[in-house]
Amino acid sequence: MRIVKGAPPEWLVTGFSNHHNHALLGQEKVRLLPAYRVISGADKDRILVFAKSGISVQQMMRIMELEKCVEPGKLPFTEKDVRNLIQSIRKVDHEGDVESVDLLGMCKNFKEKDPNFKFEFTKDADNQLQNIAWTYAASVQSYEMFGDAVVFDTTHRLSALDMSLGLWVGLNNYGMPCFFACVLLREENQESFSWALQVFLNFMNRKAPQTILTNQNMCLKEAIAKELPCTKHALCIWLIATRFPSWFNANLGERYNDWKNEFNRLYNMESTLAFDLGWNDMVNCYELHRNSHIANLFASRNLWALPYLRGHFSAGLTASSAVYKSINAYVQRFLSAQTHLDNFIEQVSVVVNYKDQVGEQETMQQNLQSVSLKTASPIEGHAAAVLTPYAFSKLQDELVVAAQYTSFHLKESIFLVRHHSETAGGCSVTLNQREELISCSCQMFESSGILCRHSLHVLSTLNYMQIPDLYLSVRWHRIQTPPPKPLNGAPHHVASDRVGALQSMVTALVSEAAKSNEKMDLATHGVSVLLSRIKEQPVLMHGSGGKCS
Repeated sequence: MRIVKGAPPEWLVTGFSNHHNHALLGQEKVRLLPAYRVISGADKDRILVFAKSGISVQQMMRIMELEKCVEPGKLPFTEKDVRNLIQSIRKVDHEGDVESVDLLGMCKNFKEKDPNFKFEFTKDADNQLQNIAWTYAASVQSYEMFGDAVVFDTTHRLSALDMSLGLWVGLNNYGMPCFFACVLLREENQESFSWALQVFLNFMNRKAPQTILTNQNMCLKEAIAKELPCTKHALCIWLIATRFPSWFNANLGERYNDWKNEFNRLYNMESTLAFDLGWNDMVNCYELHRNSHIANLFASRNLWALPYLRGHFSAGLTASSAVYKSINAYVQRFLSAQTHLDNFIEQVSVVVNYKDQVGEQETMQQNLQSVSLKTASPIEGHAAAVLTPYAFSKLQDELVVAAQYTSFHLKESIFLVRHHSETAGGCSVTLNQREELISCSCQMFESSGILCRHSLHVLSTLNYMQIPDLYLSVRWHRIQTPPPKPLNGAPHHVASDRVGALQSMVTALVSEAAKSNEKMDLATHGVSVLLSRIKEQPVLMHGSGGKCS
């Protein structure tokens, strides 16, 4: 219809076409139109019962699908409809305990106690809190050192507040989760996610991560593409895998476990071409041609399949089930904070501080434990002195397996490395001995910061006594501190030189102590005594004899 404004107050219809100029929606999609989505009275009562019991909207949908014996996504209403219903009921009942929760007031009170605490928020047209995000000073410092790879977990909700909970977490040099920031969102749309990402960058002094890992959410994907254009976006494979039973168990039956093993094999392949060919074979073998989940997974493989992510640094977050379990357990502690909604911000701070204290204790224990060397290679002892026990164990695994590989010098600085049992294939390793530059086609170092078995085999074959400094990534060094502050009254370069010299001595100490249990025991005892003496010394102002207040 074409309408033209005439002389006031007339409007003239100048054109009308009585036929559709686009394809009609199929029956399956018609039900998604607002006019066709209906929540019956009985369903409303059921939803309100679920809401009072603290069940999330996603869980409500799943329970009602099972009760009505319909496939996932086939209810006559959507998750958004359910959230709108719950929100409308809560707006009517202003006397409820939930409405008395003042998150904004909590943040303001915390800011008064700690000026370095950061928070931002938005309100809706009704002046109600819409989104709120916050972080702590220690978290900003932690991000400065370990914010290269970040998990943004938005899969949880605070049921009592009916808000989506988003957590930014990472992995420190000792392989332990670390908290960066937290956000609560009323709606999970692109606008809200864009706001959250903008605020996160503001918190972290506009420093974007190299890689961000999330769950499967199209709105979040679009927001990341807009707000973090230079950051590699990847999907957390462990979050995808948690949905496999509901996606494939019924279809595959007894073959489900075999299919899962084949999926894991494909996931860990080195070549994208081998992955694609293997995927087609898997689809044919298990007759999954018409499975929509399989089709969607393949279409988005560049976001989650390891062959497509090689070369993008992820600190090992994409390849380890142990890391997933560690981070998941860490996130669960934040979810437990919702049992104290009247003091939620403070409770999150307690969780962060508790984990930081536990992390410091675990770090100390790791450093004091004697390192067990498994090979006679000088490379191993050198790496043990520089890397944290967590990172060293990863490199040590590669070094042990490297002995099972053979290498062939093809030309100039190029080597072909493959397992001794294989007669074809392998990885291409390039070594520039003059500049001590090495690279491997498997791109493990680029992805994790840990040198691969192929490169280690070449270095060992050429009688290298140490791994080149460039390939003992600072990210995984034992000593991880922010830039040292200058001593009172002293130039910054003086403090840096003295701290650097001390760090070098500590590295040499650890290297020598790692050679035997006796040396390690002697070093541990000596350091303990020295540390006690240092703590007893008064802190003096530079250039004066008085104590620093």
